[in-house]
Amino acid sequence: MENEIYIARQEDDLSEVLGSHCTQYIQMAFICSCLAIFLGGIIFILIYRINQFIYTFFFSEHLKGMFAVKNVFYIRWKGYFQDWVVMMLSGQTAVGRVLVILVFLFSIGSLNIYIMNCYSVKQFCLAFEDQTVAIDLIFNSFFLFYFGLRFLAASDKLSFWLEVNSMVDFFTITPVCVSFYLQRNWLGLRFLRALRLLELPKILQFLHMTTSGTSIKLSKLIAQFISAWLTAAGFVHWMENSGDPWVQQQNYHNLTYFECLYLIMATMSTVGYGDIVVRTALGRAFILIFIIAALLLFANAMTELVDILRNTKRYRGFYEGVKGRKYIVVCGDVNLLSVTAFLRDFLSQDTEEVTTEIVFLGEEAPCVELETIFRCYTAYTTFFEGSVMIYEDLQRIKMDQAEACLILADTCSPQPFIEDTSNIMRVLSIKNHCPGTRVIVQIIQSSNKVYLPKLPNWDWRRGDSIICFAELKLGLIAQSCVVPGLTKLLTSLFIREDSQKVSSLLKHQLEIEGQDYKVMTQYLSNDFANMSFQDVCRLCFVKLNLMLVAIEIRSGMHANSILINPSEAIKIHHDTLGFFIAKSPEEARRAHYYCIRCHSDLSNPENIGKCRCRRKRMRNAYSYQASRNLVLHQNYMENIKESKWTTDRGPGKSRSLGILPLSNIPDPSKPQKPVKEGSDSMLDATGMFHWCDSVPFKKALLKRKKVISQSDHIVACVFGEATSALIGLRNFVMPLRASNFTFRQLKPIVFIGNAEFLEREWEFLQNFPKLYVLEGTALSCADLKLANIKKCCMCAILSAHARGPGDQALVDTKSVLATLNIRSLQFKLNVTTAAKGGPTTDLTNQSVRVFYTKIPVITELKIASNAQFFQQRHNDESHEEHSRAEQLPKGTVFSDSFLDSVLCTTYHNNHVLALFQTLVTGGTSPELEEYLAEETVLTGSASDVVHVGPRDRCKLALYPVTNNPVALEDMVACNCSANQPF
Repeated sequence: MENEIYIARQEDDLSEVLGSHCTQYIQMAFICSCLAIFLGGIIFILIYRINQFIYTFFFSEHLKGMFAVKNVFYIRWKGYFQDWVVMMLSGQTAVGRVLVILVFLFSIGSLNIYIMNCYSVKQFCLAFEDQTVAIDLIFNSFFLFYFGLRFLAASDKLSFWLEVNSMVDFFTITPVCVSFYLQRNWLGLRFLRALRLLELPKILQFLHMTTSGTSIKLSKLIAQFISAWLTAAGFVHWMENSGDPWVQQQNYHNLTYFECLYLIMATMSTVGYGDIVVRTALGRAFILIFIIAALLLFANAMTELVDILRNTKRYRGFYEGVKGRKYIVVCGDVNLLSVTAFLRDFLSQDTEEVTTEIVFLGEEAPCVELETIFRCYTAYTTFFEGSVMIYEDLQRIKMDQAEACLILADTCSPQPFIEDTSNIMRVLSIKNHCPGTRVIVQIIQSSNKVYLPKLPNWDWRRGDSIICFAELKLGLIAQSCVVPGLTKLLTSLFIREDSQKVSSLLKHQLEIEGQDYKVMTQYLSNDFANMSFQDVCRLCFVKLNLMLVAIEIRSGMHANSILINPSEAIKIHHDTLGFFIAKSPEEARRAHYYCIRCHSDLSNPENIGKCRCRRKRMRNAYSYQASRNLVLHQNYMENIKESKWTTDRGPGKSRSLGILPLSNIPDPSKPQKPVKEGSDSMLDATGMFHWCDSVPFKKALLKRKKVISQSDHIVACVFGEATSALIGLRNFVMPLRASNFTFRQLKPIVFIGNAEFLEREWEFLQNFPKLYVLEGTALSCADLKLANIKKCCMCAILSAHARGPGDQALVDTKSVLATLNIRSLQFKLNVTTAAKGGPTTDLTNQSVRVFYTKIPVITELKIASNAQFFQQRHNDESHEEHSRAEQLPKGTVFSDSFLDSVLCTTYHNNHVLALFQTLVTGGTSPELEEYLAEETVLTGSASDVVHVGPRDRCKLALYPVTNNPVALEDMVACNCSANQPF
């Protein structure tokens, strides 16, 4: 026996000299001590909970009362102590942040000691005289103190005992204590300190090194990856160097820790070169489990990590502009549909070489399809990820140096109010940080339009513009009910399109030439000063080959008004802006260069240019203009004192369209007219609209017993559910109830749709006359016949449905089906009725000649591509050409893409938008917009008279041209009164 003991001692000494591995007894001593602490703590916590349960349910009430006072004091002290410890450990205090950072740094230090020991030796049992033992002891003593604090602060001790950080402490602190007893330093499970790297994101947030969501997410992914990599390598290193414990002859495999790191990296990347393999059963079992975990966790994590790094580097950079090249910023609703439509409109409207770069600022990284679009337009576009709400992102794209900022809106948003307020906040952020940047913003609801002029640094004179979809879209559809084909006419006048594309669609030479005329602006020559609009218009048409349609005059110190074909009382002032219909800016420039002395004898308008006497005349006009400005300022200050409208909005906030402000002096050539036209006609307080007493919704609701007796009326088919967002039908009714129409000229309007939805809209419509509601749907022929649709002058189809998560083309399903349903309805006419004219079709048979009437329809589409469902191809080529030529000028389909094109037109010339608003809305003013925003309904006038200005504003009407062989029924005539056409 003594010989055997002596031999065993010699083997142990030899193992220390040769660096062999720990014996199984020593390893079991370290492992069992760790498990004893872990399992013993669980048993102790369970016993404590069982005692609490017994004390609660089996002790008598008398014993509870004896310890009640002590328990209250103990609970109160425990609560205060726990709150203090929790606050300290959470990092809310300076002491807590120091503790968290120290624990992390000491954990990294302990891990470095483990790696240093593994680098020099392969065995797990080291000599106790190692110099790193003392340093590691200090680290673990601090870990033990921090563990005690965490244990006292934990409300649920059992959950705390099973946490990952607690498991790390059990298997790293305990071996240090055991090593002093066995006089052996065991590396064992000290690699578990790598799991403390999971605290790295929290540490970086404490130090304010990661503030954005991308950086926080990136730090979490990196911490998870590195901690799992180091920990898994430590397990393989321990298992391979220890061998399988059940094998009598040790089968350990000498691997360094860095070889294990290489093996784990090859396994995680699913490469597996095979140059380094595991040989023990425990090592192979661990690798099998780790491969499954790597496939589930690390594959997705690495893909997400690469995407974050690539997008951060690609879309989070700084914009470097080219010197001498302008650029604009487009933000808001940046997606595949909006970007595609914007690029198509913006690039097609630029007649010359594109010199403006487009910088898109999206709040999310672009999808694959959107990236493809940006690659196709690399020469013109650049994309950055960010938000205009963040000042750092504004600096990255150099917003203060941009030519303009265009803010897009999602017109099919299910929550239009939130969409509008988001765009308003974007404008506020831009104006606060970059006050000199021009902003063009899209707004869905007209009620939200009033907030923008109130923002600081908003100035329409700088080019700041508002494109309100509800106001322009519904107003244009309403005007199209009075003037069929207006949408096509305004599209050709206000939107610049590719000439080759237009020529391929048009078949007649006159239509091709008509597409060349656009609305342009130019300042009139000062030689036109003190002349009436009619005289200047006649001179421009005869001498300059130009058509002058409107002017912008100064109606106050800080207010301008756009007037279309004003009365003779309005005289042209110096530096008056004119709106022309011309082919090119060079033609419109003739009105600016015109000189009575030099150009009165010229017969060819192309020879008109700068004249020699212009400089001399400009010097003489300077003194005259200065004195005139002084007189205008004095008159304006007097008008402010006498006016009932305040002008505290600040300079350049808004301007009047189509009408002079009420603070101006009324026209002296026309007397004031009374408000009342008859017993059934009244105007509102502003004099802009026909008004009546509030009509209850039930009274306006028509009964479904018989066909209504209305004729020559407007049928508005509205699709909307009880919970759908309001579309603002008041914007549809207001142009049709403008005061420039006489009461007899007002066409009755019959709304067909969901009663609950229309009742919500009725709150804003109850003071307009001749409005009726019929509960039903345009998909039902019976409901259409009850509305007497065969005798209507126009049928408008409107929709309140928002874009859904499915196919985007399905948002217009009901509108398309309703349009086809109405077009399928044909009503016979007798010969005498057909002889009077009208939209009839002659279907000739061998013996019978029958006439059918076509119901005029204008349909609103959310998606422009859905217009393809209305195009029918015929085998007869001549009939196909006739069908297309007939459908094109009528403008029976209106899409929101038209207003997207207006956005690009506004960027090139913001005055054109003001003229378009004047034509569509019939005229408005800042006072009227504020009044409609503050008041839910219109109010009647308190006095019996109003100024004649609101009633004499321009209106749209159809005038037949009989001496032209080509049918031009869609020509628009503007007149300032009912008997004075333009």
